[in-house]
Amino acid sequence: MHQITETSLSRRSFLGALGATTALTVLPGCTTMAAPGGQPAAQELLDDIAWNLLRHEPTRATSLGVDTGVHAALRSQLGNASPEGQDAYAATLRADLARARAFDKTGLDPATRTSFEVVESAYATAIDGMALPYGDIPVGSWRTAPYAVIQNVGAYIDLPRFLDSDHPISDEADAEAYIARLEEMPGVLNGELERIVNAREMGVVPPDFLLDKAIGQMSAQVADARSGGALVESLVRRTAEQGIAGDWEARANAIVTGQIAPALQAQLAELQRERGVATSEPGISTRPHGDEWYDWSLRSSTTTNMSPDEIHELGIDTLEDIHARMDPILRSLGYTEGNPGQRMVQLAEDERFQFAAGDEGRDQIIDFIRERIDWIRAQMPRAFTRVVNPEVDVKRIPPNEEMGAPTAYGGAPSVDGSRPGVFWINLRDTDLHRMYDLPTLTHHEAIPGHVWEGEYSNQLPLIRSILAFNAFSEGWALYSEQLGDELGAYDDNPAWRLGYLQDQAYRAVRLVVDTGMHAKGWERQRAIDFFSTNVGKGLDETTGEIDRYCSWPGQATGYMVGKLEILRQRERARAALGSAYDLREFNQAVVDGGNAPLDVLAANITRYMANTSA
Repeated sequence: MHQITETSLSRRSFLGALGATTALTVLPGCTTMAAPGGQPAAQELLDDIAWNLLRHEPTRATSLGVDTGVHAALRSQLGNASPEGQDAYAATLRADLARARAFDKTGLDPATRTSFEVVESAYATAIDGMALPYGDIPVGSWRTAPYAVIQNVGAYIDLPRFLDSDHPISDEADAEAYIARLEEMPGVLNGELERIVNAREMGVVPPDFLLDKAIGQMSAQVADARSGGALVESLVRRTAEQGIAGDWEARANAIVTGQIAPALQAQLAELQRERGVATSEPGISTRPHGDEWYDWSLRSSTTTNMSPDEIHELGIDTLEDIHARMDPILRSLGYTEGNPGQRMVQLAEDERFQFAAGDEGRDQIIDFIRERIDWIRAQMPRAFTRVVNPEVDVKRIPPNEEMGAPTAYGGAPSVDGSRPGVFWINLRDTDLHRMYDLPTLTHHEAIPGHVWEGEYSNQLPLIRSILAFNAFSEGWALYSEQLGDELGAYDDNPAWRLGYLQDQAYRAVRLVVDTGMHAKGWERQRAIDFFSTNVGKGLDETTGEIDRYCSWPGQATGYMVGKLEILRQRERARAALGSAYDLREFNQAVVDGGNAPLDVLAANITRYMANTSA
């Protein structure tokens, strides 16, 4: 695995960059990115590796919009979630990693060489994870999950959302593929069941508070499936909209009620069995192989070798710097009592920044986000030399997922352009959101964050559209929040700037509480108290965040580590290039280089600097 050392991420080395701003100029014209070159054999190998991966995860092929033509059969498949399926996946990764390493890279252009570096890093990390005795291991993805089924992990959550949002229904073949996937769903659920039973038998049981959430959600899914529910409704509604004749309701209902509902019930029974022996200990370190699991998850999430202690101290120092910037703004608004996090709680009570309750407020939130998307989209020529224009849908996270879901998340458009980018927003309670925090959330999830960056990655070879690195993905999205500030998003709204800084504090605190629970023996309540006191969010959101960190150890550390590394590379380029430095060109170099481990990002910036100097 390609890694940067902990010395390049020393605790104080980036803190000054948090407050740095850059003069942004108007784009005089647009340039185009050259298509990746290199030997045809290199591209053929990279494509072959990509399709080998997608055969194990055919839902990714659908989400990318590439399950067409000779690969159309993938649209009818879900993959094998059993232990045997995971073993077969690991074997494919080992074989393709060996092929990538053995390929003669002499004479390859930088873009193609970077693609090989990315494959080698992602696959080596995933293979290490799959050697662990339990868990749901990501391959070029972001979710590090020791529990294969829990409140925010598992097919019972992922597949209904995927089938409704990503699986297309445009003709009879698509509808038949939907039916075929329903037929495969019991096998996926049973494969997961085998894995969580195996984990329980070796002493790996999730915390009781996570199981309580998962049991509630699973119970709702069982009840829904017993009546056909959302899985049937989605197919019936969309075939009707497209005028696709067929007995879709009866066929789907028979599968859902007769096969899927019993498989969900079996998972529910296992979760209830686990609840009977569960403890309240939140940290993975208290489970068998827990320290080993957390070490791996930190490497996967940050693409560095930073230790838990280093990450913990980085969080404390970064939080101190952010609080120092929040204090004078809060004082100017009349909030002087308590630390900045506590004063943000007071600010949240200000009715000027609240949305109405219920559906009225939900409509207000979605309209507000759309307006901010339009504003930030118009600023992009000031921050990039080659501007894309991704479509962005704003959607509510399905209500049956909201209790275990984050506040929001974003996804890039499909590679073929058939599906837009999506900004998913949690609207279980409008009190989750304030007018001063939604602008920053929009920059993070949509533009220039996840949706925007994904549009550039989609222009790279297929394997680069698949493989993503948590530290880059989330680091870029967090860096995008700072770009919003530098573009003037908050100049006329001091409270909006507080929302931005609160969001930065949010990510700094994550470094502290994640390592606190998983490496330092913190109890859940201590993490909740630290988060609430220093960030200033409500109890529901705070508890949901802490529980997310319990079920995804390490994932939350990638955000701030990644952002600070991007800022470090920006300062390096500024210092080296002097008057030749242009922020638009730096940002372009980052997104054109694609989603990559942090050391590969550094190499891309070195090449950009060399080309600029020349």
